[in-house]
Amino acid sequence: MTRKKRLLIFLIFIGIFLVAYSIGAETPVSDEDAMAFLEEFNQAIEGIDAVGIFLHNVTIALPMFIPGAGAAWGAYAAWTTGVAFNALVKTTPVLSQIPPLALLLISPFGLMELVAYSIGMSRSFLLIKTIIKKNPIKQEIRPTAIEIGIVIALLIAGGVIEYAMIQQFGSDLNTPQS
Repeated sequence: MTRKKRLLIFLIFIGIFLVAYSIGAETPVSDEDAMAFLEEFNQAIEGIDAVGIFLHNVTIALPMFIPGAGAAWGAYAAWTTGVAFNALVKTTPVLSQIPPLALLLISPFGLMELVAYSIGMSRSFLLIKTIIKKNPIKQEIRPTAIEIGIVIALLIAGGVIEYAMIQQFGSDLNTPQS
């Protein structure tokens, strides 16, 4: 496969991820569900560090490499992330000033996660395409392993950056506003 074709498939999956995230960010969330989400979110991040952020993100990313199903998993993960952002907006009005896509596109860790997840989703598509065409899967092992390494590196760096930003800016955004 040419680099141009691989890049195009990758860019298509960035688009799919962003569309799914945007749909999730527009999905209505009740006040009760938003508060329940915020409680779960605060419990999940209590005491979290860069390693915890990385482990959380890698458990989301690695299934995205499953042939075929990984692309669907990635779209679902994007949608649920958008719903989570919408729940945070409901409980933290200051976030309503931030367009949902801006969170992904202007934060360094958001961009790293977007790229990592899109690599996994696009590889999932390429793997299922290889299987359907009955081409030898063996030729896909090396590029898949390289991409998994890239995803892990991106998520390690993203976890460190996200944790540093949490430490710098505190948890003011996680406190519900009246």
